[in-house]
Amino acid sequence: MSKNKKIMAGLVLAAAAIMIMLFSTMPSAGSKEITIADLVENSDKFDGDYVMTQGLLKKESIKWDADKLELRFDIYEEGKGSLPVFYKGVKPDNFSDGVIVIVEGFIKENGVFEAEKVQTKCPSKYEGEDMKNYDTEMHKEIFHGKQD
Repeated sequence: MSKNKKIMAGLVLAAAAIMIMLFSTMPSAGSKEITIADLVENSDKFDGDYVMTQGLLKKESIKWDADKLELRFDIYEEGKGSLPVFYKGVKPDNFSDGVIVIVEGFIKENGVFEAEKVQTKCPSKYEGEDMKNYDTEMHKEIFHGKQD
């Protein structure tokens, strides 16, 4: 093999490796963002689809089994229902009341959301200290995301 062909083959392999790295670091790129209400009402519509949803954590629903690394909890949208979630992995540190939980995974036939990824965010981190200028409509838009 000539020197130019070796260089070309190396560049092609490097480009392929970069593309694989880019796609593997964007897991949510392949997921559909669905509201909890839509998942609860139309779970069969999303059967087999990798989806993402978010809601507020029901603290009293948390069941953590540290030996098996199994976490069960419910998330909800105010006035729009709740969703039971099962996750096999490490429990997030800030798993407490008032936390927004973002889950990615699959809705099962029994109505339980089987999460492959669980993230939390505290809404108070994103609110300014000046509550006189707090825009509740903007918070709702951020919390619920864009609706299709």
